[in-house]
Amino acid sequence: MAESQDLVAEIEAMGEKLADATSSITKRFIGQERVVDLVLSAILCGGHGLLIGLPGLGKTRLVSTLSTVLGLDGARVQFTPDLMPADILGSEVLETGADGSRAFKFIEGPIFCQLLMADEINRASPRTQSALLQAMQEKSVTVAGQAHPLDQPFHVLATQNPIEQEGTYPLPEAQLDRFLVQIDVPYPTRDAERDILIATTGTSEEAAHQVFTASELIAAQTLIRRMPVGEGVVELILDLVRACRPDDETAPELVRANVSWGPGPRAAQALMLTVRARALLDGRLAPSAEDVADMAAPVLTHRMALSFAARARGVSLGTVISDVVGQVTHVEAAA
Repeated sequence: MAESQDLVAEIEAMGEKLADATSSITKRFIGQERVVDLVLSAILCGGHGLLIGLPGLGKTRLVSTLSTVLGLDGARVQFTPDLMPADILGSEVLETGADGSRAFKFIEGPIFCQLLMADEINRASPRTQSALLQAMQEKSVTVAGQAHPLDQPFHVLATQNPIEQEGTYPLPEAQLDRFLVQIDVPYPTRDAERDILIATTGTSEEAAHQVFTASELIAAQTLIRRMPVGEGVVELILDLVRACRPDDETAPELVRANVSWGPGPRAAQALMLTVRARALLDGRLAPSAEDVADMAAPVLTHRMALSFAARARGVSLGTVISDVVGQVTHVEAAA
C-alpha cells in the first residue's frame, strides 16, 4: 500500500513538472500543442521522433527549445547527399605526440550529444542514414571495430519535408521502425499565426527556461515504465496492432484489401509506452482506451504501407488506421 501511495505521489509530482515544461515550450513554439505533446511523449518513453512538415513551421525552433527546457546537450546536423557517416559518428585520426610517437585518436562527431536534430534526414544517402541505426537502437556507435557509448539520455528528432522529394532517399523500413512516433507538423491556425507574428517580430522574444536536468529526465523515463496499465488497455493494444496486419486472421477486410504490410511487435511496445506518457502529460495516473485511440496514428503510420492498388484508388493510410481503431474500440466496448 505504501509503495502504491509513493508511486501516486511521484506521478502527480511529475505531472506538475511536465505541465511547467509544456508551458515553457509552447511560449516559443506557439499553437502546436499536439506536436509538443507527441514530442514530449517520445522523449519520456526514451524514444525518437520523426517530424513531418513543410519548411518554416518551427521544427528547428522546437528542438532547440526542448534542449533548453529538458536540460539536454543538443546538436543539429543538416543532412545532404554528400554527407558521410564519419561526418555524424566521428572518425579516427593519426596523431603525433610530443615525443614523436604516433597513435590513432577518436574524434567524436555531432552524434555524441543528448538531443540530436537530424534535419531533412531523407536527403542523405542510405549509407549515411544507416549510420544512425545502431546509435538509435543500441545507444552506442562502432568505429574501426571499437564501440563508443553515447551520452545518456540520447534522443534523435529527425525532420522530413513531405513535398519536395527530388534528390531524396526514402528511409528504409528498418530505420522507420526505430522511430517511436511519426509527428505531422501542420500549418498553424489563423489565431495561432497571429500570436506567432506578435511574439516573434518585436524587439524581444519569450525565453524558455530549464525545467529538467538530464538525470531528472532519466528518472521520468523510469517512472513511465512503472505506471500501471489495465488489462483492458493491454488487450486493446494487442487487438489494434494485430488487426493492422493483412495476414492476421483478425484483420478486417479493409486492411486485407489495402495494406501490403503491417506493424510488428515494436509497434505494440511503442503503444504500451506512449499511452502511459499521454496519461502522465494529461495529469492522470493510468492510461485509458482513449489514449490508445489517440496514439494509434503517430505510432502506426510509419510502420504500415498501402498496396499499390490502394494508392492508385486514393486510399489514405490515416483513414485505414482510423477505421480500424473505430472497429476495435467498438468491439471492446461491446465486450
